[in-house]
Amino acid sequence: MRQIKFNLVLPIANFKRAREWAQRAEELGFYSVSVADHMFTRTNFLNFERTPAQPQMECYMTLAAVAAVTKRVRLVPFISPMKFRHPPLLAKMLSTLDQISGGRVIAGLGAGWQLEEFENYGYGFGTNAERIDRLAEGIKILKAMWTEEAPSFSGRYYKIDKAYNFPKPVQKPHPPIMMGGSGRKILEVAGREADVMNLIAAVYRGSVVASQQAEFNNTLLKKRIAQLHDFAAAAGRDPGSIELSGFPLVLISASKSEADAMAKSAGDASGISDLDEVRRLPMSLIGTPDEIKRELRYRIEELNMTYYMLALGSPEAVELFAAKVMPEFAS
Repeated sequence: MRQIKFNLVLPIANFKRAREWAQRAEELGFYSVSVADHMFTRTNFLNFERTPAQPQMECYMTLAAVAAVTKRVRLVPFISPMKFRHPPLLAKMLSTLDQISGGRVIAGLGAGWQLEEFENYGYGFGTNAERIDRLAEGIKILKAMWTEEAPSFSGRYYKIDKAYNFPKPVQKPHPPIMMGGSGRKILEVAGREADVMNLIAAVYRGSVVASQQAEFNNTLLKKRIAQLHDFAAAAGRDPGSIELSGFPLVLISASKSEADAMAKSAGDASGISDLDEVRRLPMSLIGTPDEIKRELRYRIEELNMTYYMLALGSPEAVELFAAKVMPEFAS
């Protein structure tokens, strides 16, 4: 069994809070911290809402600054759409971040999903298939630039010729690659390329729909894990070499009545009346510390999911989770 890892998603409105949370995460024993790689976000899931007008700092500049004020905690861009940055530039940025941090980067990579963000910034959203094909080509460029002396690549979307990249990343052969999603085509790429797969509800039409997120239940999750393993085996890889990760919104309270009220509110938002079903959604962790520990044990033992990217909404929730949940899963 792998080490059980917990990641704290950092607040992104201003650097003072991000720095404080990152330093506290390191003190509390979190394995990693992450910064959302969005220009702006519009989401509404389980009554957790963001609007484009809310401040949101740029991912890589924030992570570089966090790297300078931490020593141990690992750093995850979560999750970088390949279309946002030309792949050779992204390879250089991640190499530099790995150097700044002394080898603490996990390269979070994806195709991107938020149509409004792509269109408003002039990237062009294109089709799901095109963005995933760009992701696959981009990963090949990143790996080449991280490991080869004079990397070259020619694909449908990207081309490099002797794209020298010095210094290389500290980590050898390269930083671990985390991918995000659960659609069939993404899983196929992950089966070939990913070290960590963050299994989240697929977004097919450019925006989060609460009902679709709620439909991403454990039955569907198990099917997606089986698909990932099949694709890894077809690529000649050991399926067990890909670590499984989740991205739950955490609603935690020491009070049973308050925890039940949060579960009911989440159920109302997602159209689910059975509170036990709400608590079992892979995209959430809801309850008292003891209830959350039981649910985590299920996900670890039944799904072999060992890395959790946690969205915790307040410093109080961070402290409660670290004090009452994390020690149960310490190595």
